[in-house]
Order: sequence, then structure tokens, then C-alpha cells
Amino acid sequence: MNADLSACIPGALIPWLVLFALYGLPLLHVALSRRGGGWRPPAGSRCPFGPRAGWLVMVLMLGPVGWLMFALRRPRRASGR
Repeated sequence: MNADLSACIPGALIPWLVLFALYGLPLLHVALSRRGGGWRPPAGSRCPFGPRAGWLVMVLMLGPVGWLMFALRRPRRASGR
């Protein structure tokens, strides 16, 4: 048996798989994650976008680096000192 990878995946499909892996999956993760925040802005905010939309823009612009920023961010601590 010849297990040649080029026979399984055509050459024109490889760039699309790379784009999907580096941009599509991180965008999907941010959009569906519970840690992404709300879609609506917090009360009293002057920004029309919520935290999740902001994370989606960051991942869209920065790609894997933006996703790493989302995945490795520190959780908020309660401000009750």
C-alpha cells in the first residue's frame, strides 16, 4: 500500500485548510466559548460593541496571536477586598 498524502489531499486544498485552521477554528472558538463575554456592551459603556465582538475582531485581525491572547487571558478577580 502506498500511503502518499498528495493522493489524499489535492494541492489546491492545502491553503484553504491552513486558513481554516489558523483563522476559522479560533474564530469559532471565540464565538462559542463561555469565557468570551456578552454580545452587548456593559451598562454605561460608550462603545457600541460587547466584549465578545471585540475578541472576534482581535482574532480576525491578529489571527493565531489574537486567539492566544484570548485563550491565555487571566480571569477577572472579584473586587471585594
